[in-house]
Amino acid sequence: MYFAALLARTEDGWQASDTDLDNVETLTDLADLAREHSVDDDTVLALIEQEDMWFAIVRVDGEDDPRVYVSNAVAASRSSYGAMLVDELTGREEDGGDELDTLDLDGTEDGEPEEPEEDSDAAGRAPDGPLGDTELLVDLDVSEKELRALTRDALSTIAERLGCTEVLEAVR
Repeated sequence: MYFAALLARTEDGWQASDTDLDNVETLTDLADLAREHSVDDDTVLALIEQEDMWFAIVRVDGEDDPRVYVSNAVAASRSSYGAMLVDELTGREEDGGDELDTLDLDGTEDGEPEEPEEDSDAAGRAPDGPLGDTELLVDLDVSEKELRALTRDALSTIAERLGCTEVLEAVR
């Protein structure tokens, strides 16, 4: 079971809203959804969690590119929303497409063989452990080390550090 919420920073603190991800198919869709909840182009955090197996944070600041952190890429890649984020971070396409489209007439793939991504193994699987921008909450007083150490109840811990536990729990 998933839990997803948006935390939008305002002059008066954080506002939380429960969010439905049914229409979210790409990171761009998620960023657009976050921007819809933004107050004066301020920071919005999209928080996604699956039963203490993994969590993800997508940070959107105005029109800047979204910044993403996934706590456990292997576990996340086994779920639809997590796989979308892992694929985006590793540069893999979610839909492999038609393999015939990538073959030359001699049966080889177009172009030079690609080197494996730094964060993924040679088999194309998600990397073991965290993936993404580990510093996306540093300016909000959650260090890289603290973010990487979060496991169970991670979103509640983050909300506590941001000073918005009650706001997040109200939509949980």
